[in-house]
Amino acid sequence: MIEERFDAIVVGAGMAGNAAAFTLANRGLKVLQIERGEYAGSKNVQGAILYADMLEKMIPNFREDAPLERHLVEQRFWMMDERAHTGLHYRSDDFNEERPNRYTIIRAQFDRWFSSKVQEAGAIVLCETTVKELIKDAYGRVIGVLTDRDGGEVHADVVVLAEGVNGLLGTKADLREIPKPENVALAVKEMHFLPRETIESRFNLKGDEGTVIEAAGTISRGMAGMGFIYANKESISVGIGCLVSDFQKTGETPYDLLERFKRHPSVAPLLEGSEVKEYAGHLIPEGGYNAVPKLYGDGWVVVGDAAQLNNFVHREGSNLAMTSGRLAAEAIFQVKSRKDPMTAQNLSLYKAMLDNSFVMKDLKKYKDMPGLLHIQSQNFFLTYPQLVSKAMQNFVRVDGTPKVEKEKVTLKSFVAARSWAGLFGDAIKFARAWR
Repeated sequence: MIEERFDAIVVGAGMAGNAAAFTLANRGLKVLQIERGEYAGSKNVQGAILYADMLEKMIPNFREDAPLERHLVEQRFWMMDERAHTGLHYRSDDFNEERPNRYTIIRAQFDRWFSSKVQEAGAIVLCETTVKELIKDAYGRVIGVLTDRDGGEVHADVVVLAEGVNGLLGTKADLREIPKPENVALAVKEMHFLPRETIESRFNLKGDEGTVIEAAGTISRGMAGMGFIYANKESISVGIGCLVSDFQKTGETPYDLLERFKRHPSVAPLLEGSEVKEYAGHLIPEGGYNAVPKLYGDGWVVVGDAAQLNNFVHREGSNLAMTSGRLAAEAIFQVKSRKDPMTAQNLSLYKAMLDNSFVMKDLKKYKDMPGLLHIQSQNFFLTYPQLVSKAMQNFVRVDGTPKVEKEKVTLKSFVAARSWAGLFGDAIKFARAWR
């Protein structure tokens, strides 16, 4: 085992961990990054969305060799019942720009590439190694980590916890609580492989154009959750996720939800004839602003999913993870440059920088949304999708019934399901949570 002392140890090689390790090493600090997988990204088989702006701040020329799938020119939102969907569809040729804004990626490939950049910057990356616990001194300050390797104790001025939402290091060391089931979603995903030309034909794409479909409604069986479909070059990422607390309460299984989603009349034609090669489950932080734990202390900071940094309203996670990792590294570098100790007081700079960024500003904006959707999940994910679908079918079906009668029927169905007070109440609650 490595015996030298480091300026910083980064635990985890996901988006947040790689961003932190790269920035620290790029600033000339001596960095050790520890990853329990065979290589960075080895535990990630799923597709995901990459937000270019956040990566570009660290690696301006990343487009030259990063393993990117498709740049997104289109976003679709579906509200679904059992047999139909009502959609909002935005597509713009503006996204066919020289430096595209968003890409689909395969995390196993991308994380490995990102890790190579971390190593090029000068960090030591140690894979197939598990950090068993944090080492503290007599005053309770974190001074290093204990790994599962022989002589596995390694010391550093500061430890960056990028261990993911279900990481146990922070909770074992009493730095943060175990995330509550209502603040964590379990998502299951599959990779469906098809010829490139088939994908482009089905999604109306050309070249490296891509699209994303995000879906909500009865597909989650009244639970707070969403489904998604990402078009990659030669594969389609499809998945669905719901709050762990809802799975516990209802007894529903993630795999059954995914199977029903794939059989939906709006989804099945997109996947027809595909070959499923990969399946994975993944925990996602969904608690928002109110679930963010303490982010720093004596000798440690926490970043990414481990810090509950996920904007579930806009389905943004990787950009928050990369930004938090980068800002944590910048704060550590500033403290180190002043030759100050890595105390909680000095590392509070990280929290101040994060508060001043879009990360915490966005999470604060939607701080009441997770609670609202959890409490009102039956209405927002079951009742309203069914009502909207019936209203749309009533609107477009021509059967000789006067339009005024159709409108009365639609209005009565909404009132019967929720009452006038319920409708106004839901609208006000949603508007307040959105502001």
